[in-house]
This record gives sequence, structure tokens and C-alpha cells, in this order.
Amino acid sequence: MSIWWSLHLRCEAASVPLARRLLLGTMETAGVDPDISYDLSLALSEACANAVEHGGGRGAPDGAADAYRVTAYLDDHRCRIEVTDSGPGFPGVEVPRSDAADEHGRGLFLIEELADHVSFGNDPGRGGAVVSFDKILKWTESAPLAAV
Repeated sequence: MSIWWSLHLRCEAASVPLARRLLLGTMETAGVDPDISYDLSLALSEACANAVEHGGGRGAPDGAADAYRVTAYLDDHRCRIEVTDSGPGFPGVEVPRSDAADEHGRGLFLIEELADHVSFGNDPGRGGAVVSFDKILKWTESAPLAAV
């Protein structure tokens, strides 16, 4: 059994907790270990905050293109999350790296620390940044999605 969902959200700060709550609710319902759920929800919040801050601005006058997409997929082994925005994307070939003490870039650092695998890039078809990350799941004893 697997669960997946996709959201199309406006580049507004209010969208970040909405995405986080949906992910936390999905993982709680599925029976994912709360520590894993927290790590993934924090990483998602950082990715969404980056999309809100950097991902808009290219859009049409009505703001239609000032949006981002969040897709989450859970199965019995892992959770994979992808956040794609409609902004200019990451400049150059290298994604800027920082550490927790830097003023900017902490979100990317936190995502790398919280997830098992992270990928940063640009959407080749439409432009915009793409942040993908996944984590191996641990389950509670009564988890309905856990592998038998």
C-alpha cells in the first residue's frame, strides 16, 4: 500500500503550515514514527519557505505563476517529497551551500541534515527550483502501511 498527494500552493507564507500539517496528518494516519514525521515535516517547511521566498516573481499580472507544488509519496519503505517552484531556479551549476551559522541558506543545510537523500536542481521544462528529499521510514507498532 502507498499514499501520495500533490498540492499546488500560492507563494504565500500561510501555505507553509498548510503543507506541513497535511504531511504530519498523513504520516500520523499511516503510523509513521513521530520522530521521522517531525524530521520530514521540518524539512518540508524549510523547502516550502524557500519556495515562498525565492520561487515567485516571474508570474503573470494576476499572480497565477507565483505558485509552487509539493508532492509527497509514502510507501512501506520511505517517504519522498518534492517541492518545485515557479521562480528563476538555482543560479549556475552549483547550489549554494552554507552551514547553520550563515544568515542565508540554513534551510538547505537543515534539509540535508534531516533527510537521508537530497537533490537540488532546476526544472528543465519550466524553470524554477526543484528540491527533492527522502527518508527511510520507521513505523509504530500498529502502523497500517508497515511492511508485514
